[in-house]
Amino acid sequence: MTDLQIAKSVKPKPISEIANKLGIDPEQLEMYGKNKAKIPLSLIDRQKVKQSHLILVSATSPTPAGEGKTTISIGLSEALNKLNKKTTVVLREPSLGPVFGIKGGATGGGYAQVLPLEDINLHFTGDFSAIEKANNLLAAVIDNNIQNTTNSLGLDPRTITWKRVFDVNDRALRNIIIGLGGTANGIPRETGFDITAASEIMAILCLSNDLKDLKKRLGQIFIGYTFSKKPIYAKDLKVSGAMASLLQHAIKPNLVQTLEGNPAIIHGGPFANIAQGTNSVIATLMGMTHSEYTVTEAGFGCDLGAEKFFDIKCQSANLAPKAVVLTTTIRALKYHGGASLKTLEIPDVHALSQGLPNLEKHIENIEAFGVIPIIAINKFTSDSIEEIEIIKEFAKTKNVRIAVADVWAKGGEGAIELAKHVIDVTESEKSDFKPLYNWDSLVEDKIKKIAQEIYGASNVEYSSNAKRQLQRIKKLGLENLAICIAKTEKSLSDDPKLLGRPKDFTITVREIEIASGAGFIIPITGNIMRMPGLPAHPASEGIDISEDGEIFGLF
Repeated sequence: MTDLQIAKSVKPKPISEIANKLGIDPEQLEMYGKNKAKIPLSLIDRQKVKQSHLILVSATSPTPAGEGKTTISIGLSEALNKLNKKTTVVLREPSLGPVFGIKGGATGGGYAQVLPLEDINLHFTGDFSAIEKANNLLAAVIDNNIQNTTNSLGLDPRTITWKRVFDVNDRALRNIIIGLGGTANGIPRETGFDITAASEIMAILCLSNDLKDLKKRLGQIFIGYTFSKKPIYAKDLKVSGAMASLLQHAIKPNLVQTLEGNPAIIHGGPFANIAQGTNSVIATLMGMTHSEYTVTEAGFGCDLGAEKFFDIKCQSANLAPKAVVLTTTIRALKYHGGASLKTLEIPDVHALSQGLPNLEKHIENIEAFGVIPIIAINKFTSDSIEEIEIIKEFAKTKNVRIAVADVWAKGGEGAIELAKHVIDVTESEKSDFKPLYNWDSLVEDKIKKIAQEIYGASNVEYSSNAKRQLQRIKKLGLENLAICIAKTEKSLSDDPKLLGRPKDFTITVREIEIASGAGFIIPITGNIMRMPGLPAHPASEGIDISEDGEIFGLF
């Protein structure tokens, strides 16, 4: 059966029943139909958060199709509930970029899914639309202020860094010229689009503690300079209040359910290779308020989503995970051991063994933060017993717990062993979480620490443009922000062709963007783009809708 067929075979429970499981009065929900709702922020209780166990699900370096962190996260939460541990899984909202591009949906797979998957993967509750509108309102106000002769701040169009956003992969929009067609249409200038998941508004929404914090962060967005070299922020344009108004509902986390009828909170959707890659602080706090265990995931490998989860989200929100589930697959390790994508389903002990150093590095990365790793082998039907045993033996040499998770085929039942390891670690062993760097350190030192200790680089180089941008950051007094490196997910390095565990390589920072409202700086490495493109045959080619409204080809 396909993911969609499995999902269609399950009748969702009314969302009021899911709310009752969390101890939330259904009358307090903002309903979006029968199967999804928004939860008011007033239901977060920081004292209860302190008593909850936060579990992060991360991964080794992936294949282009991903290794199933969302599926493992959902399956683990189902298993913990089966073991009578009140658990909520907290996930990101899917972007339409991957949905219509190459990776497809982001609601899990097989018998480890969240419902209603079609709604979640498409427009859901309109959060992404609200983020786009708030972002593009600011863009419109900026260009209006440049055009306006009576209410002008004297903005120098050449210095404006703010871009518009759109939630579909569209490389043609990366660099554009606006204001053509005469003086009535504005001042011509060069700009572009980022994908919504990479926008600073998305980052701000995901890092805000409440509506007041959201509004403050929106006002702190850096725009550019006046002709007299004065820095201008969104608050100077008197637009942050209107932007916050557009986000008044989007800031509230969304309650849905798993296939087995357990709570799932889905909120925010930043990518991990070009943004911070984790769901909202608010969603995580909501899950922890109402659950004994909260399982969440961070995008791509430990070098990206997990590092940003620890160094940005946890420092910002004062959170400390109790354990990290390190998702890996036999196919990913074979890929990073030199096997081609076409042969990953063929048993290959040699390639698997050659890929183990990648797993080793991600274990080291987790331990560098003082958190205990647990390896989860996301089982595929092509996996051989011999290949599984090789990974288990490797885990023994590293003194790391390991479990095979067959959640696609068995749902929560397929993650019982993994769940028992999680319980043992959180209740019997002590994690000593510590971030990698102090935000108050020099920008270059923070970047170097991530590059050397997490990626394994020997050196960091900066383009002449990046060096100028470093000086701008210092002059603006923004050196004490966190670091959110934009880097390929395909390699520990900034070169997607360097698979496995590369060593003695140099990370090259070609430009640096400021996200002062979000609270971080974005060094951009390699050829990473903040507006992706579609493949030759995008997933959208296989998506359609019948005359009676049934969508197919989405998964």
